[in-house]
Amino acid sequence: MNIQTALLQGQQLLDDARVAAPRLTAEVLLAHAIGCDRPWLYAHSDEELRELWWIHYGRYLHQRIKGKPTQYITGLQEFYGREFRVTPDVLIPRPETEHSVEAALAIGGSRIVDIGTGSGAIGATLALELKVPVVCTDISEAAVRVATANARRLEAPARCVVCDLGSALASGAFDLVVCNPPYIPESDSAGIQREVRDYEPHVALFGGPAGIEIYRRLIPDAARLLQPGGHLVMEIGWKEAENVSAMLGAWADTWTSVEITPDLAGIPRVVSAKRAPAPRL
Repeated sequence: MNIQTALLQGQQLLDDARVAAPRLTAEVLLAHAIGCDRPWLYAHSDEELRELWWIHYGRYLHQRIKGKPTQYITGLQEFYGREFRVTPDVLIPRPETEHSVEAALAIGGSRIVDIGTGSGAIGATLALELKVPVVCTDISEAAVRVATANARRLEAPARCVVCDLGSALASGAFDLVVCNPPYIPESDSAGIQREVRDYEPHVALFGGPAGIEIYRRLIPDAARLLQPGGHLVMEIGWKEAENVSAMLGAWADTWTSVEITPDLAGIPRVVSAKRAPAPRL
């Protein structure tokens, strides 16, 4: 069997299993099995598939058909133009999270913390784009190991800490707090894709019964971490803008300049707010 035939067979198997983007997925999995990039497949389409390649390719196809995300099979996901290593211990970085990065970059800062860092995608990206050190926290020790490895591989000046939210960090030590918290309501778990529900870490997905419980803890903790005039940037779920904005409004003496940024589909995706300046004496 040559590479072209293997791709066609893999595409058909994935299509029959109703896997999204079957051709692209077949290409990614075969390239991973061979250890090449996708263009190489087309330059060598008539080359015979070696036995080891076929064994790996067949296993990857089986895993994907069973629901395992492609990113967990290959161990890679691109985010903001860079490749990040991912494992089932961390959430797979999504394109929509780049809106949080854009909002944070527009604000800037020299003392930044990325809370709930997961793979370290946000923290490492900000560190590299702004060329400043970033502190990354996560409650999962396994996630911190992944984030640390990504920061080291990308040569990003990011330091990773295991703790709940920012509990291990000093008060008033930062001028920018960024967070992509778990915000899916637990009641929605049955309706989400099996690739997400069955494979990605629930601690990084579900934000409590209503999906907003994490914000009730995050917002006051961010107020503690930020110096006056500092900023908070948070990703939100598609129906959480009103509730999260109301939480910030309840702290009117603490938070000002609340803004909501939509994603490319027009869905509210990012909430940002400014820590009120210290009162003049």
